[in-house]
Amino acid sequence: MSKSPAPTAQYRPETRLVHSGTLRSQYGETSEALFLTQGYVYNSAEECEARFKGEDPGFIYSRYSNPTIAMFERRMIELEGAEAARSAATGMAAVTTAILAPLKAGDHVVASRALFGSCLYVIQDLLPRYGIETTLVDGADLDQWQRALKPNTKTFFLESPTNPTLDVLDIPGIAEIAHSGGARLVVDNVFATPIWQSPLALGADVVVYSATKHIDGQGRCLGGIILSSEAFIAEHIHNFMRQTGPSISPFNAWVLLKGLETLGVRVRAQTDTAARIADVLASHPKISRLVFPGRADHPQAALVKKQMRGGSTLVGFEVKGGKAAAFRVLNELKLAKISNNLGDAKSLVTHPATTTHQRLKPEDRAALGISEGFIRFSAGLEHADDLIEDLTAALEKA
Repeated sequence: MSKSPAPTAQYRPETRLVHSGTLRSQYGETSEALFLTQGYVYNSAEECEARFKGEDPGFIYSRYSNPTIAMFERRMIELEGAEAARSAATGMAAVTTAILAPLKAGDHVVASRALFGSCLYVIQDLLPRYGIETTLVDGADLDQWQRALKPNTKTFFLESPTNPTLDVLDIPGIAEIAHSGGARLVVDNVFATPIWQSPLALGADVVVYSATKHIDGQGRCLGGIILSSEAFIAEHIHNFMRQTGPSISPFNAWVLLKGLETLGVRVRAQTDTAARIADVLASHPKISRLVFPGRADHPQAALVKKQMRGGSTLVGFEVKGGKAAAFRVLNELKLAKISNNLGDAKSLVTHPATTTHQRLKPEDRAALGISEGFIRFSAGLEHADDLIEDLTAALEKA
């Protein structure tokens, strides 16, 4: 294997998605090689010792690193504009590691209240078990972030756009508040994707992804990744993952690496479709609320224009008639499939109140805008007209 890939930072994102991080063996393969190996052998005991001491570059064990995994990480590093990255077995492994690994008992975390259900579990249930204090705030209210800041605050955490209501939070403003108190900002960028938003350039310190979503984008495997500075990854993440083992498999890393090649094409097409669906649903008589980043009627339209390069592959809408009406729509759909996933080549629909956010109290869901009639629609790669016809026909049954 070559020691390091050729740098591609001078190229545009679409080119980096195809070429960044590529290593080739002596066989000169076109497609990136899949290294299905647990361990590695050494030419001598002295070389083995040097490798473990970090004096000789190379791979030791695939729980730590692997040539295929390294290619996936390098491609994401160059796409995101990060210095370093570590991939993980799932998106939640990446989120949990990014938040938990740098902390100790007595530290304090502030997070936006609008989070994916599993992220809320980490903040509300898991961290306090280890003596880590947590505070939830209205993420759109900068004053609440400021008031929540304490001398022992170490981490701010948010999603933007949020799951599932697609609120957009002020990443530069929140980063400034975090840094004023010596805290770091961790951003879950799944709903925006690296195509439409670059949190590190906006002031965030750490970016996390569920690569299961758009990065794979074809319903095949799980994966996650943490991107940040060399110092953060080296000091907090690398050894934690090495010792605790939430590592991605080489096969999944290879699938995600190949998924990156088409990420830009897919996300742009899905966003265009989502925008067309949003325009149709916005005036539909059976819809009481429509949320899509990029529309002028989005609650944070000015902020979307300021910090995002595009909208989203997702649309949120509320069906009049509550849960019963929403269920009738879901059950009538022929193309979009009921699933709790998103970012797939196939259009997927979710009823958050009974799935991803069902563990919340009804009043907490209501405060977040997750009503019984709210549906999250993830646009796929089908023809937009077919999806619109499918949706409007289903809405007639609501």
